Amino acid sequence: MDANKLHKESIVLDSHCDTPIRLLDGIDINQLTNDGHVDFPRMKKGGVDAIFFVLYTSNKMEPDSATRRALQMAAKIYDTVENSNGKVIISTSAEEIIKNKKRGKLSVLIGMENGLPIQKDLSLLRIFYDLGVRYMTLTHAGNNEICDSCATKEKRWNGLSPFGVNVVKEMNRLGMLIDVSHISDAAFYDVLKYSDAPVVATHSCCRAICNHPRNLTDQMIIDLAAKGGVVQINFYPAFLNRDYADKFFPLCDIFEEAEAKYKIDPVKYKDVYEAAKNEMFKIKRPSYKEVVDHIDHVVKLVGTSHVGLGSDFDGIEVTPEGLEGIDKFGVITNELILRGYSESDIKGILGGNFLRILQ
Repeated sequence: MDANKLHKESIVLDSHCDTPIRLLDGIDINQLTNDGHVDFPRMKKGGVDAIFFVLYTSNKMEPDSATRRALQMAAKIYDTVENSNGKVIISTSAEEIIKNKKRGKLSVLIGMENGLPIQKDLSLLRIFYDLGVRYMTLTHAGNNEICDSCATKEKRWNGLSPFGVNVVKEMNRLGMLIDVSHISDAAFYDVLKYSDAPVVATHSCCRAICNHPRNLTDQMIIDLAAKGGVVQINFYPAFLNRDYADKFFPLCDIFEEAEAKYKIDPVKYKDVYEAAKNEMFKIKRPSYKEVVDHIDHVVKLVGTSHVGLGSDFDGIEVTPEGLEGIDKFGVITNELILRGYSESDIKGILGGNFLRILQ
């Protein structure tokens, strides 16, 4: 099996990238960039046909500020695509992705990470849908008006809130996918209970391999797949490998403190920032093969039709070895071939499985 040929023939989709954060900083991803993980030239080189850019807002923000930031990000996405000279198209459906692939165009889709920007108003959910948002991660690192987060010790709702139940039903009605990444285990099961449509974890890994609350248990994977859903494997090394995570997270905390100071006073804190960054990057990273280990685990549980790729690029500090940017996606195809996956199974994992539930 020719890996390059198969990769080019497949519709390759990345279901979660935080690139709009960089767009707000004025980065032009129509050009090859020296920072971050994603730009359109590298996307083309990596054979990635479709990408979800997410409108991320922190749970620490006030609702009005979150709504404004999400709208600003959406505007930046549209501006960036408009400046691509027709090489990139904003897309909202599987059919459009397929059509764009045939025309040699890249597809950009929009997701929203954290339901905070809809505040407590279903009409705002409709506005974001009309702006092209095709999935919403219900919360992020904190409890919100919709549900609890996996990251909080104290839970507010013990699952979905009453408003959250209405959000799930309205997302079903609109045709917006529900993303269960980041939400608590109880909220996950409430979503499965109340959603009439398949749901997706757009950037999550397997808790059996790396024990972290951001990852899904075996039973969660089985139950999500039973309703037709898909687990999109996250590339974040700290969610791939527990030994790495134990070393990484303490250094990451130090780095984030240094980064906050650096943003306030770059001259004064440059050395502190660089030292913290260097310490964080000294740890030996898991390789891209561990991404495929998580794919293997999902496949053993529920078969090849319920797993895909959601890199979390531009939202993670560190990447796996050999998968430093979106231009490196081909290594996954090659590894899947080496592990004996069939051509049809690989096409599903690379993007076909997500396209199915997007339809």
